[in-house]
Amino acid sequence: MTTIHYEADADLSVLADQTVAVVGYGNQGRSWALNLRDSGVAPTVCVRNDESRAQAVADGFDAADLEAASEADVLCLLVPDDAIPELPVTPSDDALSIVASGYTLAFDRFDPAGDQAMVAPRMLGPEVRSCYEEGWGFITGVGVHKDRTGTALARTLAVAHGIGGLKQGGLEMSPRQEAVLDLAVEQVLSPALTHVNNAFVRLMMENDIPIEAIITELMLSGEVERSYALVRQLGFVGQLGFHSPTSQYGQLSRRGTFDDIDLHARMGELLEDITSGRFADEWDEQRDAGHPRLAELWAQHANDTIADFEMDLRRRLGEKVTPTGPAAADA
Repeated sequence: MTTIHYEADADLSVLADQTVAVVGYGNQGRSWALNLRDSGVAPTVCVRNDESRAQAVADGFDAADLEAASEADVLCLLVPDDAIPELPVTPSDDALSIVASGYTLAFDRFDPAGDQAMVAPRMLGPEVRSCYEEGWGFITGVGVHKDRTGTALARTLAVAHGIGGLKQGGLEMSPRQEAVLDLAVEQVLSPALTHVNNAFVRLMMENDIPIEAIITELMLSGEVERSYALVRQLGFVGQLGFHSPTSQYGQLSRRGTFDDIDLHARMGELLEDITSGRFADEWDEQRDAGHPRLAELWAQHANDTIADFEMDLRRRLGEKVTPTGPAAADA
């Protein structure tokens, strides 16, 4: 069975004589730095001299240039995957470099001196902080990629403990396993679910169901996400009793209806793009060109017309709306 690490398996004292650098102070970086400090570790925040550094200083951290991270014993590299290879850091032979996503290690985009490891919270950046403050912690993917000093696992588990990532459990995974799973959810499962969702919306509209009612049923009511929360908390069988007998019968009796559709083969083709490294090469090309295709996709699938419709519908249905994300940041 897969090894799961818990707080009892980690010793924060192994970081007592280690200097820790948090590189980047965005969604993950800020949460990691705050959580580490509250756990008794005193990280230095290494960032560009911009608003993120101002925020770090306002939060009470010692801040330094990115290059200063090269002097640290433990480097937590919390910038986007495609930016990690471009960082001006050169860890020492005794240092430990930790990434929050296995991507760069899995696809040979980053190979620093010293130890290499991954601590990958299964939680969005701001929630890493919220879950820590609430005392719940979160599940984490933990893996050592290269142990050149013999201390990689102990130091990695200490960092995972310090950010709250072992309270619920740290699943032992290689960076490649984590990266393939993460990318597959995004590139294999998500497109399939979007296709099914769109087909369902078209079918309902053909049957004279208002688009507002369809979107409410699928998203805005919150019923679906709360149902999934119950699946997480109680399991599928445990939550089934909260559904009416009509719902139970309908769900269970119609299972297998789509088994004749061969999704597996198409999914396998998409997965091959990931595991072969083709996607990583494609994303490198996009990065080097300034991400033109990403901008086109935003314009096609996430443009202002779609955003305005969603915002208006949410307002009309009485939900309090606070803009977030890239569009809000540009406002």
